[in-house]
Amino acid sequence: MTTTLILGGARSGKSTFAQELALKSAAPVLFVATAAPGDEEMRRRITKHQQERPATWQTLEATTGIGRQIVEKIGRAETVLIDCITLLVSNILLPHSARADAKIDTDLIEEEVKTEINELVNCITRIPAHFIIVTNEVGLGIVPDNKISRLYRDLLGKANQLLAEHADEVYFLATGIPVRIKPASNQMY
Repeated sequence: MTTTLILGGARSGKSTFAQELALKSAAPVLFVATAAPGDEEMRRRITKHQQERPATWQTLEATTGIGRQIVEKIGRAETVLIDCITLLVSNILLPHSARADAKIDTDLIEEEVKTEINELVNCITRIPAHFIIVTNEVGLGIVPDNKISRLYRDLLGKANQLLAEHADEVYFLATGIPVRIKPASNQMY
């Protein structure tokens, strides 16, 4: 079984491309949604995404601990679509950044993200399924002007690197166009 990592910017077509890949497999799908409905606008987004997914797909809503929960809920699914790592990392970071004393233990948060991603990688190696993982590339813009945003960018970048290292194929999307970057589609040297 293969692992496909799909990354790109906001509204680049990542989720649509991931769903198209899952549909092509014609296998039972477990859709892992990591979004937390924190406000009304996010609740509307979640509802819209739910309506766009095939009714035959099983859905697992998990804001953290996704590796363990996938193992528990895999059922007969042969394709696992995770959308998305961007929100997963945010779900780990935000409770720390909301603390009243504003002291943030970056080492602790980095360890929590690393543990979460390693548990997901362990799940991927244990389950005979095709994994399709969606994430954002947030490191292409300007350097954020505050500590939390810089920490988030760095944490997500490290999570993406770890997932890309274990992925069989990686696609980068821009303007709805997927470009395969792993394995390289052609050698330049």
